[in-house]
Amino acid sequence: MSNTYQTEVAKRFTIYNSLFLDLPFDDIYRTGTLLPILSSACQKGFEEGKTPKEIINQFFEGMMSSHSVKEKHNLLFQLVQYVERQVVLFDSIEDAAFEKINDVKGQGTMNALISRAESDKKKEELIEKLRTFSIRLTLTAHPTQFYPGNVLAIITDLETAIRNNDLGSIDSLLRQLGKTAFINREKPSPYEEAVSLCWFLEHVFYKSIPDILARVLRKLDIPLHEWDNPDLLKVGFWPGGDRDGNPFVTHQITMSVADKLQETILKCLYRDIRKVRRRLTFQGVEPLMLEAEKGIYKTLFSGEKVFKSKEELLEVLLKARDIIIEKHDGLFLDLLDEYILKVNVFGFYFASMDMRQDSRKHEALWKEIIEVTEGKDALAAYEAASEEEKIQKILNFKELPSPKSLKDEFHQEMLESIASISYVQDNNGTEGLHRYIISNCQSALHILQVYQLNKLTLAPKGDLKLDIVPLFETIDDLAAAPGIMEQLYTNPIYAKHLKLRGGKQTIMLGFSDGTKDGGYIRANWSILRAKEGLTLMSRKYDISVIFFDGRGGPPARGGGNMHNFYASLGDQVENEEIQVTIQGQTISANYGKPVSCTYNLEQLLSAGLENHLYPTVDNRLTEDQKAVIDEMADISYQAYKEFKSHPQFVPYLEKVTPLKFFGKTNIGSRPLKRSKGEGMKFEDLRAIPFVGSWAQMKQNIPGFYGVGKAIEEMEKRGKKDQVVKLYQDSLFFRSLMGNSMQSLAKSFYPATAYLKDDKTFSDFWELMHEEYQRSFDRILEVSGMSSLLDDNEVSKKSIEIREKIVLPLITIQQYAIQEMLDAGKENAILQKLILRTMFGIINAARNAA
Repeated sequence: MSNTYQTEVAKRFTIYNSLFLDLPFDDIYRTGTLLPILSSACQKGFEEGKTPKEIINQFFEGMMSSHSVKEKHNLLFQLVQYVERQVVLFDSIEDAAFEKINDVKGQGTMNALISRAESDKKKEELIEKLRTFSIRLTLTAHPTQFYPGNVLAIITDLETAIRNNDLGSIDSLLRQLGKTAFINREKPSPYEEAVSLCWFLEHVFYKSIPDILARVLRKLDIPLHEWDNPDLLKVGFWPGGDRDGNPFVTHQITMSVADKLQETILKCLYRDIRKVRRRLTFQGVEPLMLEAEKGIYKTLFSGEKVFKSKEELLEVLLKARDIIIEKHDGLFLDLLDEYILKVNVFGFYFASMDMRQDSRKHEALWKEIIEVTEGKDALAAYEAASEEEKIQKILNFKELPSPKSLKDEFHQEMLESIASISYVQDNNGTEGLHRYIISNCQSALHILQVYQLNKLTLAPKGDLKLDIVPLFETIDDLAAAPGIMEQLYTNPIYAKHLKLRGGKQTIMLGFSDGTKDGGYIRANWSILRAKEGLTLMSRKYDISVIFFDGRGGPPARGGGNMHNFYASLGDQVENEEIQVTIQGQTISANYGKPVSCTYNLEQLLSAGLENHLYPTVDNRLTEDQKAVIDEMADISYQAYKEFKSHPQFVPYLEKVTPLKFFGKTNIGSRPLKRSKGEGMKFEDLRAIPFVGSWAQMKQNIPGFYGVGKAIEEMEKRGKKDQVVKLYQDSLFFRSLMGNSMQSLAKSFYPATAYLKDDKTFSDFWELMHEEYQRSFDRILEVSGMSSLLDDNEVSKKSIEIREKIVLPLITIQQYAIQEMLDAGKENAILQKLILRTMFGIINAARNAA
């Protein structure tokens, strides 16, 4: 694969990159000529121990000695723009070569798994598992996608042109790219975020999901129209429902997004039924197909709800199907069956929305409700009560006040938002919005507060058709999670609710905030142990627990190789469904094209099924192995806590890194931090800008800090051999170390080495660098590799080229930071330079935020 990568990607990039020099724009030739000189100067300069400031100033002296400071900075901006477009070109070339550099028919695909199951006489077991299993990818609006929509469209077209070796189109698209702005002028609204993600639903998931299902069902001899598990592959959707820290998401936005989702799926279904009807022109069939087509048209365009649900549409289609079989020898039946499958899978909602809010907001809302309905004395009594007493107080409420009777407008909006769930369920079906997620969940009270708010609003006298989903994020909350759930399972009111919801409880676990809170090993290990504890507790009460993993793009936020992670969980973790969040660049990079979407969906699906069909020693951790990881997690956690409590930790993030600039990138509607207060507090920082800032600095602390310390300390305790054996025997631990290798491979400490001479931050930088070097060396020792990612040559080569492309941007950004630190004051031009470099650095990494 590495030779293929060299031919299909690396060499093509060199060839197509030369086209930039012919672009008919002002200064493009000069910029394209000077960039390789700067790139070479950066590489050589860092090797010689020069600072970014020295590298850039020497470059100016050699190339622009007589020019003004303004002209020099203008050139830097032009170089930044040039590199941004090189990154786009490289992305497109890599995407165009996807099938050639990935084994799309080998291990991890459904074809391979089905063939293996058939040869091992496990076909029936596989079919049975498929009937109950589910993969749910939830698209979030988290701000990690630095490409605006028009650039994403160019990338799509550029990939097609590269696939076809169409030099004329490539040249034209590069010209368009040169004239297209890479930065949004304004922050997108939550509705605009939803619209942009609907593009992926319509053009990618609508094609990939039915394609996978149809191939799998046919290979297993299962009729498409009879398939009774439409949730096997499904999409979740957070834009429009995720209110956590986003005041711009209102009940009106929720309803508008739900309407947009229905409009998008009906457009897809209408477009396809017209194609199918062109073939089904037979007696008795054509009138039914016309009825279906006109019904969808009127429902979509005239506002007349001819079909109120997918079941009503399916009834017409199944009648047509019977006639085709009875009277027309099954002619073109496969076309109709594929269409029926699409209707069954996507319904009239396309993707299931989730509502999400922070537990502290619900607590504040209940306090005002108690005060408004019962007075200040009742509120004082509530605040002084025990948790159990508070639970009883909440559950004894018979009626909520009207939203307008509340003084706090935010609380009014919270009640209106809950009421909007009825609108979505009535119009898009229950599947359109059937979950309420509680961020920062820390107690049974937090869950029951949300349950009662929704019960009294949506179903005061009936069954609540809504799942209440706690999100456990911090290390302490993960440890407490099994006890909290037992408290709920034994609560008669909540137990009755669970029974009505099919005996299922979804629990969300936050990789991003877990890593931010506890460091890399501790967070991942705490989540696995929490899953084991929650599985045990749920089985005790005969509850089917479903885990929803809140993952980000990079390994530091739960990203990296997800196939290996889910294949490694073993039978001590419930495995009925795999649910993960997908966001920003991870959507466009891994699920942005039908071929990559199909490949990555199959990887997830086969991982979950493989874990069930073929539980191996590799998949189940022994008690001895757990003891080793436990010990390492404790060591790394202690190291990370000490690092986090360093007096310069928050000042470094605030004054040195580009953290504060994330709010100015106009890539998402959410504010930079949760609180509105002045100053920066660690607990208020969102995981995305937190991790993204370390990535910008090429330090990647959350992805490895404490790993080297843990391995070194285990060696001192005479247990290094146990760590080496653990790496060899445990897929979970290998996946953990492999993802940490990615973080290390994307680090470049020479770029910030100038900080070791800074009066304020020298000790802090030395601490980081020491742990980077320790982790780098120790992981190689444990893995037995001579260099990072030796077991994944394609990923290794891709990272190398990407890091080389953006080295000038890294240098320019650090030059600007160093200049301001040396001057002791901020500078508007340098700040803008930092902001502009952020886009290319993030985009090149594809999963850095």
